[in-house]
Amino acid sequence: MKKYLIVFLISMVPLIELRGAIPYAVGFGLPTVPSYIVAIIGNMVPVPFIYLFARKFLEWGKDKRYIGGFCSWCLEKGHKGGQKLMSRGAGGLFIGLLLFVGIPLPGTGAWTGTLAASILDMGFKRSMLAVMLGVLLAGVIMLAASLGVFGAINLFN
Repeated sequence: MKKYLIVFLISMVPLIELRGAIPYAVGFGLPTVPSYIVAIIGNMVPVPFIYLFARKFLEWGKDKRYIGGFCSWCLEKGHKGGQKLMSRGAGGLFIGLLLFVGIPLPGTGAWTGTLAASILDMGFKRSMLAVMLGVLLAGVIMLAASLGVFGAINLFN
C-alpha cells in the first residue's frame, strides 16, 4: 500500500506527474492496472484546482518580492503552452490540448496544459475532458515504454 501512495504522490508533482510515477511503479514490480489507475487519479487530483485558482494566484504573485520570479516563470510557461495550442486554431484547441498533455515530452503535462487552458479561457468542462484524455494517453505511452525498458533489462538478469 505504501508504494501505491508513493505512485499517487509522485503523479501529483508538477513536471514529473505520471511520467515519473508509472516508471516507478513498473520498476518496483507493482501490478500494472492498479498502478495505472492510481497514477491517473493522482495526476488528475490537482487539475481542477490548477484551472480554478493557479492563474489568479500567479497573477497576484508575479510582482511579489519572494515569489515573483516563480510566479512569472509559471505564467510564462502557461503562456507558451497556450501559444502552442492556439497555433492549431480554435477548432483544434481541444485536440491540441489533449495531445499537448498526452504526448509525454518535458513540460507538456497536465499541470502546464491546464494552466494554458486557464490562460486561454478554454472553459472548465472542455479543459477537464481534454486534460483527462491526455493524461490517459500519456499513461498508456509511459506504461508501454516502461514495460519495454524494464522488460529488456530483465532479459539480461
